[in-house]
This record gives sequence, C-alpha cells and structure tokens, in this order.
Amino acid sequence: MPISASDVAFTPAVKAIQDRKGSRATYARMEERGGWQTAITPDLAAFIAAQTSVFLATVNAEGQPYIQHRGGPPGFLHVLDAQTIGFADFAGNRQYITHGNLTERPKAHLFLIDYAHRRRVKIWGEARIIEDDDALTARLMPPEYKAKPERALLFTVTAWDANCPQHIPQRFEATDVASALEAKDRRIAELEAEVARLGNR
Repeated sequence: MPISASDVAFTPAVKAIQDRKGSRATYARMEERGGWQTAITPDLAAFIAAQTSVFLATVNAEGQPYIQHRGGPPGFLHVLDAQTIGFADFAGNRQYITHGNLTERPKAHLFLIDYAHRRRVKIWGEARIIEDDDALTARLMPPEYKAKPERALLFTVTAWDANCPQHIPQRFEATDVASALEAKDRRIAELEAEVARLGNR
C-alpha cells in the first residue's frame, strides 16, 4: 500500500484513534486525493517570506520535546528551493537545547502562524545546523538587522499542512497598527483643514 505524506503525522496509533473517533474515513479520502503537499509551493513560499516568527520543535534521544521561538524581520526565513527552508541562527541565551537535540535526532517541525490573517501552517521534516559556512550564514542574514548570527539552520521539508482559521485570535503587528493610525490621523487632519477652509468662506 502506498505511503501517504500525512503518514509523517498519522501513525498507526493516530489512525486507530481517528477510527475510534470517526474521522479516519475523511482523512483516508484526503489521502486518496493526494493528501498533504511534500514540496514548497509558490503560495507557501510567499507565506513563509512574510513571517516574522516561527516555532521550531525538536526532540532529544530520550523523546523529550522542546519548542524554540525564532524571529526576525519579514524575509528572515528563506525558501532556498522546493524542499529547503533556511535561516540564520542568532546568538541567544546559549542553552543550545535545539542544537543538542539535532545532534541526536534530526526530525523537526516548524509551526508558523499569521494572526492577522488567521492562518497557520505546520511543516514536518528534518533540520541540521551548519556551523562552518560563513557564506551561507551571511546569505541568510537579514540586511541591516541588528543581531549576531552564530550559525545557519537548514530545514528539509517532508510534508506540510495548512489548518483552518478556527480558534485563531485575530491580532496585528504593532507596526501595522501604528501605520494605520498614522494614516487615520493624516486623514482627520486633512478633513479638519477642509472644514476650517469651508468655514472661513
């Protein structure tokens, strides 16, 4: 029987629960239609490029999971090809938990969420740390961003899925809100000036 891309998450244990809870048939039909994507599409690439935040999950040899947040300006996440996402790993608190986990197990997961548009994307794959490639790290470094890059991280995509917006609260970036308020204030000033001009007539 062919292996579906969603099998990266839908293990036999998961499928058994889906059977018991009544959702297995729905996901089986999804798998028959092709299931989850295994390559980065243009739409996903655009979504990734717009993000200022990502959560990276890894697991150690004991099976203990760890989730780390990474952030930067839009474009800090780079789509290098149809299977690869890369970013510069900035200096942080020097715990190196993710780094250590990846030396034991390369399996990793990226979770991206866009609160403004209420969209989330889950990406399964493998990650590796690149410490001896200054040219790659420099290529992945956001221009003029005030952070110290220590290494590069490359993520190879196995499969990905985009979730529905249910239960995602709508939130906006502070810079976007400030820009909208500035535009509103300019328009109010223009209207007040027009009212004053008409009043003087």
